[in-house]
Amino acid sequence: MLELEQDEIKRRAVGLHLLLFDVDGVMTDGGIILIEEKGEAKRFDVRDGMGVTLARTAGLKVGIITGRESAAVYRRAEELGIDEVCQGYFYKEDALNLLLEKHALDVSQVAYVGDDVLDLPVMKRVGLPIAVHNASPEVKEHSIYVTQAPGGYGAVREVIDWLLELRGQKEAVYGLFASSKEKRS
Repeated sequence: MLELEQDEIKRRAVGLHLLLFDVDGVMTDGGIILIEEKGEAKRFDVRDGMGVTLARTAGLKVGIITGRESAAVYRRAEELGIDEVCQGYFYKEDALNLLLEKHALDVSQVAYVGDDVLDLPVMKRVGLPIAVHNASPEVKEHSIYVTQAPGGYGAVREVIDWLLELRGQKEAVYGLFASSKEKRS
């Protein structure tokens, strides 16, 4: 794992604008269920979905970069209001470059959560490279944070909670959802 001072990690988290995730093995457990001819099923964790909502409420843009194409991913991204969906990018760095240009961002303003070697080119460039618990050793080596939860089982939520805490936003963002409807108006 990469070693950085806690103050530097916090500085990078505060400067974060775009939070990117791989899908298979990060947002899902990595299993792919093939249904008949061209159907595919994926299992997403509902708490991870709430985490995406929390991140977006905190002002972060959220995106997906994945090498596969799946209707299930488009559907889940739409349900969660995910800002950027880049599917079919075997070379994920191409998608990163497009997103950097589109949003006029520097790589230091981006976090990426990955689990396997295809994620390394992106992780080696971004300001906050993060690995899920069940990531390959090479990916963990190039991360500044490794989740306790495995991909597909709360890892996305764990990352978002960690980032919101570092940014000093967790209590306020949680408060928006934890209060009664009357108090929110």
